Amino acid sequence: MYYNWRNGSSEGIKEIASILREPGAVAVVPTETVYGLVGRVNDPLCREKIYELKHRDPAKHLGWFVSDTLQLEKNGILLSGYAALLAEKFMPGPLTLIVKKEDGSTVGFRIPDHPQLLSLLREVGEPLFQTSANRSGSPNALSCAGAVEMLCGTPDAVADGGEIPSDALASTIVDCTGEFPCIIRQGGLNLDEFLQSLR
Repeated sequence: MYYNWRNGSSEGIKEIASILREPGAVAVVPTETVYGLVGRVNDPLCREKIYELKHRDPAKHLGWFVSDTLQLEKNGILLSGYAALLAEKFMPGPLTLIVKKEDGSTVGFRIPDHPQLLSLLREVGEPLFQTSANRSGSPNALSCAGAVEMLCGTPDAVADGGEIPSDALASTIVDCTGEFPCIIRQGGLNLDEFLQSLR
């Protein structure tokens, strides 16, 4: 199913949310950085389909999109310390934080700065797996058509938000599982000076 998110349109948000509630359903959506694949984190069939669509190494983890930190708390992640500070100051935005879950495992999460995607997250009511909508090893998809063309299969829903600027940068990834936050990928958000100020 195809939906038009161009020019601020919110077409089909309820419909996409309904599709994503079906077992194994995956959608292509625009973000403020690249086109991405999303599906419910509590759906193991969806996780398998994302890996198939991307030809992704099963050893590589998937990040989460959340609408707010309350969605994290409902899924066993209570932010504290530097992670809570960074989330409060820089989210929504191009920042991914790696944090610990209650069971000791880790997850990277982001609150996207994209109005339609945030509306979709609120409508679904739970975190969504997220990863770039391109075949593993290929360049990021900056258009809806480019994303769909690269995938190894057919997503269940596609939201077309138009072209993403070619100079758009991926999110900055910060590992908050240690004693002090550590930048492990520099993206569009430069945190060097801010993190230094915390020392």
